[in-house]
Amino acid sequence: MKTRRERDALGSVDVDADAYYGTDTQRGLDLFKVSGIKVSAELVHHYAMVKKAAAKANMSSGKLDSRRARAIIKACDYVAQGTLDSQFPLDVFQSGAGTSTNMNVNEVIANKAIEILGGRKGEYKIVHPNDHVNMSQSTNDTYPTAVNITCYDLATRHLVPAMESLERSLRAKEREFSKTIKTGRTHLQDAVPMRLGDEFGAYAGAVYKCIDSLKASSDKLLEVPIGGTAVGTGINAGKAYTENVVRELGREFGARVRRDRSEFTAMSFRLEQLGLANALDACAVALTKIANDLRLLASGPRAGLNEIALPAVMPGSSIMPGKVNPSVVEMLNMVCYEVMGKVHTMRNAVYGAQLELNVFTPVISYDLISSIEILANAVRIFDAHCVRGIEANESAISKHLDMDLELATALNQYIGYAKAAEIEKIALREGKGIKQVCLEKGILDKKTLDRILDPRREFGNV
Repeated sequence: MKTRRERDALGSVDVDADAYYGTDTQRGLDLFKVSGIKVSAELVHHYAMVKKAAAKANMSSGKLDSRRARAIIKACDYVAQGTLDSQFPLDVFQSGAGTSTNMNVNEVIANKAIEILGGRKGEYKIVHPNDHVNMSQSTNDTYPTAVNITCYDLATRHLVPAMESLERSLRAKEREFSKTIKTGRTHLQDAVPMRLGDEFGAYAGAVYKCIDSLKASSDKLLEVPIGGTAVGTGINAGKAYTENVVRELGREFGARVRRDRSEFTAMSFRLEQLGLANALDACAVALTKIANDLRLLASGPRAGLNEIALPAVMPGSSIMPGKVNPSVVEMLNMVCYEVMGKVHTMRNAVYGAQLELNVFTPVISYDLISSIEILANAVRIFDAHCVRGIEANESAISKHLDMDLELATALNQYIGYAKAAEIEKIALREGKGIKQVCLEKGILDKKTLDRILDPRREFGNV
């Protein structure tokens, strides 16, 4: 491998001659061999948009000459479009606050801009990573800004639409099953009858609440600390730059980006990122509950509830022929557990910060971006390959309903709670239905029992 030698404050470093990155990235690449997981390409692309907005703002305020600025802007477009993705090799577990990633972005943009201006990689007198690409900036204000807009974009463009589609599918099942009366269950014990459609309506309602939370928390991410530079004071930035960069970032990103009310808070707490993490946690909890319910309702087919049938998507066993498992639902469960674990890590990283800066932002960004991506993918698969194909097993539902002991609840207003409880005990002991016991004991006449013990009576014309 041919190399070029570059120098920084710590000495000389040999860098791949063809690489667009420089000494800082090379040091990080050599030192942080931790997980093999690279920094998200989505984060890099959005970081380039931040750098582009900064270059435009510096040019507008007169700090950066137009020749360099235009070359930097063009280089940013290359990065944002993904054509230089191979030049971002750093591990997600790296130097605190994301300094390694910021410098990786600065170096790649600088060297690409140098080429655009006719120079060779490493000729930093033409365009310097720190002096020109990072002008009026710090890792401490640009990195969280890039993370915020990345997560806003992923959440609103991928996860929210996936959740909205899932809600529509669940609403469709609510309507489809609106005439199917089944045994309700509380404490995993038989309870009074209900519609199967209402069960699915509850799932749809939970997903709706999750969507609402995702939208609200995502909007908060558009409050960014850009312009705060090192600790929030805005040193080396200036008022004109700060006003311009927020405006340019909004134009570049196509959303209502605005400055955080307190850059000091944004830099040291990361509460807006934690807000989205909490919304993701709520999604994972709700989806886990839905998944667990579906696995219970579909359990069997002979020794379980077997009240619904999930689409058969693949064989369920390497040894038991014909066995079919709720594979898609199990996948969703696992993704949700993974997201819950990542949210726990993010919470620790938020309250583990000290003084003016949260240095653990790289792990927050990795877990936040990863959680959005895997949850969106899992929800799309769950929606398309499970929910839309769910069918009601009417025969099993009717069988359970006919033997539902809690039909005795309808007797309370006629014979009282205590006597109704006694009827239920007899029915359970003798393996009979409530109506049969009542007729045998002469509790009420058949016409009255047919009316009050009809599980469909409560739901009108179904």
